[in-house]
Amino acid sequence: MRPLIVSVCAGLCAAAVFVAVYPSGSDAPTLVEESDTTFRGPWKQATATVFWVGEDETTDNGFIHNRASAWDPDWEASFGGVDTPEERCGYHPCAFTPNENPFYIALPYNDMRNRGTRKNNTHLIPWNDSDATSTLLKDRWVEVKVGPRSCFGQWEDVGPFETNDIEYVFGDAAWPANETGTGAGIDLSPAMRDCLSLGDVAEVEWRHVDAAAVPRGPWTEIVTGSRQERPVL
Repeated sequence: MRPLIVSVCAGLCAAAVFVAVYPSGSDAPTLVEESDTTFRGPWKQATATVFWVGEDETTDNGFIHNRASAWDPDWEASFGGVDTPEERCGYHPCAFTPNENPFYIALPYNDMRNRGTRKNNTHLIPWNDSDATSTLLKDRWVEVKVGPRSCFGQWEDVGPFETNDIEYVFGDAAWPANETGTGAGIDLSPAMRDCLSLGDVAEVEWRHVDAAAVPRGPWTEIVTGSRQERPVL
């Protein structure tokens, strides 16, 4: 489904493209105009599942805990605690205010090998730097939408299940390689789930976006890291 298009002038003036974002988590959208000068990747379809910082090993997640992430061996401590999906106060866990952005996602590609070197297929990353020695993916922004409703999150982990599905994450593959469970192609945090008014499994669309394409919203109240410029507020 394409973003909502609104004509803002007549005659020879081009139509402007607006996206309906939900900065308050309500059902009343704010229309934000898209700029032609900021990078946005193509839309990808995916089944989305929910994961969270501090999640224990279970059969549902392949017995992989989320106390660590692919890029942070002590993710739970960095975040400030367990991002409990059931006990929510707004977009935060009720027990504490997180140190990092509660709007986060995981995609099934890691540009780093286990031994701490970058992989050979990173040239497909639009913002790749051949001289980089650490990940160029952590903290990047992703827009996720269901129909006209868009919310934004930062890329903070790798999965679900796959870690080298670059053809889906950055290439031309329409669907993820993952065939485990629901065959999910993206994991969403509890805040992302609630912002999009989803259940624990849902069909979504997503795309990579630059920080300059991220509008003001609850996802900009706490921004994780400094690997790219913060959103323009």
